[in-house]
Amino acid sequence: MFTFPIVAVRKVIERGKTDAVNNGGFRNPYYGLKPGEGEKPGLWLVGDEGVYLLSNGKLAEGQKAFICYAEECNPSINPDSWHYKRQYFGGDDGIEFIDAAEVLHLLDKTPDATHLCVQLTDTSISLTPTRQPRQH
Repeated sequence: MFTFPIVAVRKVIERGKTDAVNNGGFRNPYYGLKPGEGEKPGLWLVGDEGVYLLSNGKLAEGQKAFICYAEECNPSINPDSWHYKRQYFGGDDGIEFIDAAEVLHLLDKTPDATHLCVQLTDTSISLTPTRQPRQH
């Protein structure tokens, strides 16, 4: 399971919308295999060096995407992130598209949630808003 702070998830979605307005729309989540489908606000769940979310808003030449690492899988703060990624995402790099409207609808229904938990199986992605205890 991968845990993302909801504040950061919302920032990624908003940044994607801004990037789309400034740079000509949204990138196709299907690698060009389904032209005209899916050019809508979304998140890409990416597994490579760690696991993170980024938007599919088009970027300007040389612009870096705004990303949010999973709390368990940020290589800059967790030396075991590679092992965690391999166990829960798989050994290969990969990208999964998640519709931003669905995420926002889910988050809006659970206003007391602080984190979005993402769980992967071989055939599905499960999104669960949760309330994490405050760390002191």
